[in-house]
Amino acid sequence: MEMTIQSTARLNNGVEIPFLGLGVFQSPPGDMTKKAVLYALEIGYRHIDTAKIYGNEQDVGQAVRESGIPRSEVFVTTKLWNQDHGYDATLRAFAKSNQKLGLDYIDLYLIHWPVKGLRLETWRAMEVLLSEGKCRAIGVSNYLVRHLEELLDHCTVIPAVNQIELSPYNYLYRKETVDYCRAKGIWLEAYSPLTKGEKLTDPKLVKIASKYGKTPAQILIRWALQHQFIVIPKSVRRDRIRENAQVFDFSISPEDMAYLDSFNENLTTGWDPTNVP
Repeated sequence: MEMTIQSTARLNNGVEIPFLGLGVFQSPPGDMTKKAVLYALEIGYRHIDTAKIYGNEQDVGQAVRESGIPRSEVFVTTKLWNQDHGYDATLRAFAKSNQKLGLDYIDLYLIHWPVKGLRLETWRAMEVLLSEGKCRAIGVSNYLVRHLEELLDHCTVIPAVNQIELSPYNYLYRKETVDYCRAKGIWLEAYSPLTKGEKLTDPKLVKIASKYGKTPAQILIRWALQHQFIVIPKSVRRDRIRENAQVFDFSISPEDMAYLDSFNENLTTGWDPTNVP
């Protein structure tokens, strides 16, 4: 699979999204996030993933504006937080996020979490935002098969993306959701692909990294790309932001991909939607 830092996937509505993005979860609001985004854009990233709950939408927007890169060339995702579910609340929350970002439109707007009882009304509002051109694509996050089935039974627009935690350490745990999304034309986006650092010293992973002359983090990102997942590793450190992008000059063999898949431990490093009704 020949790819570069700016290679894109074509979503189910035709919109192009870069496979590699910079995540800014837990990047502190202020100069640190802004500098991280500016540096990522400077070295070739064209996809930034934020959310209302991260508190740094304003910094992301500022960096995109100051980068000098045309707005149309930078893909920006943000997300609706749990307290903002419901039709009217969703429209209000989107307007606030859009105002903080200051970018005229949002490329991808996601439901951050499948809140019971209100999520269908929320999706109806998101379809309106899409139809009005306020965002270019809409999707979900942390949705498992049952949440997607409920949505697909009622929606007019099929989600373009489902963003879930994905790494070799939970791949089989999430395989049912991965297969379902693929069957429905919903792209998978991997958050916490580096297991929040928990598994970077795993001897099995370190051994594979050594074989390819790469870091464990680079192996995890390349694994996600070769599974055709959109992937958004997070960092505010320049060296790590650069390292995370240096994954397009090698390929993991099919045998090693299968071996990595076998690392499954049902690992969840953050939220686990398994018990969300």
